[in-house]
Amino acid sequence: MSVYDYSVKTPKGEEISLKDYEGKVLLIVNTATGCGFTPQYKDLEEIYEANHEKGLEIIDVPCNQFAGQTPGTDEEIHEFCTLKYNTKFPQMKKSDVNGENALPLFTYLKSQKGFEGFGFGPTALAMSTMLKTIDKDYKNNPDIKWNFTKFVVDRQGNVVARFEPTAKMKDVAACVEKLL
Repeated sequence: MSVYDYSVKTPKGEEISLKDYEGKVLLIVNTATGCGFTPQYKDLEEIYEANHEKGLEIIDVPCNQFAGQTPGTDEEIHEFCTLKYNTKFPQMKKSDVNGENALPLFTYLKSQKGFEGFGFGPTALAMSTMLKTIDKDYKNNPDIKWNFTKFVVDRQGNVVARFEPTAKMKDVAACVEKLL
C-alpha cells in the first residue's frame, strides 16, 4: 500500500484519489476552526503560496474530534478559512482521523509515522499535561493527538515526516522546501 491508494472527499462528497497528486509533495493536515493552533492556517497558506507552483499540494481535512473545535458545516469551515486567513488550498470534507470512523488515509499515515513527542517549551508541556488526563498511554500509540498534526509526503509517495501541532511552522516549511 502507498499513499496513492487512498482518497479523500470534497465537501460536496466527490472522491479525490491521491493518485491524482502523484509526483507532488503533499502536506496533509487535520485542522480546526476554533483551536489555539488555528492561526497556523496563516502559515499553511504562506507555505502553499510560496511552493504550490513548485509542486506542493495541501490536503486540509477539518476534524471535530478534539474538544469539538470544528463544529461548523463544511461550507462554514470554508467560509471561515477563506475570509479570515485567505486560504486558497481546498478544504476536504470534515472527517475523523482517529477511531473506527477514521479516514483510511489517516490510519495509513499514522502507521507510517507514529507519535514522537511534542518537543520542548511551554506549549509542548501544556499539550502533554492535557493529554495525560485524556489518555494516560498517549505517548505509546500513533493516534493523532490534536488538531493541526501534519504529515509530509515526498514526490514518490513516501511519508517522510510527521509534525505535531506544537512544531515550529518554519520547520514544516523547511521540510517541504527540501523535497521540492
